Amino acid sequence: MAVDLDVEELLIMGDSNLIIRQAQGEWETRDIKLIPYRQHVEDLSKWFKSVEFKYISQFHNELADALATLAPMLPYTGNVHVDPLEIQIQERHGYCNAIEIEPNVQPWYHTIKRFLKTKEYPEQASGDQKRTIRRLASSFFFSGEVLYKRTPDLNLLSCIDA
Repeated sequence: MAVDLDVEELLIMGDSNLIIRQAQGEWETRDIKLIPYRQHVEDLSKWFKSVEFKYISQFHNELADALATLAPMLPYTGNVHVDPLEIQIQERHGYCNAIEIEPNVQPWYHTIKRFLKTKEYPEQASGDQKRTIRRLASSFFFSGEVLYKRTPDLNLLSCIDA
């Protein structure tokens, strides 16, 4: 597509350090299945004045994840013209703008928060429910009055109530 649009300079960003290093020629491509792809990249690179490969860690690659989610939703009719996609960066997460507070209803994390503070279960909790509360609570912690969730990549998500 970039060749058809007469693009001269190309910046390719990826979240696989191995693939980026192999595409740059810094590392050898040994996997027999990947060698034809590596050769194809070299052949395509000749069509451009400059091609730059840049590694973006998955932590900083939220935009790529969002675009990958949106891509199947956009119609592609095979024409060469692609309408630009306008992207705005908001100061707040989208779900913060969509949540409506229901009166007298506890948030989803209320039981976890209560368990972490007081080590008490709800009165009607069964053994399985208590075990689930302990398991869920093990991935949360307090900093002051703010409840944080640990994620597998060691990011912290804050859970803020109304």
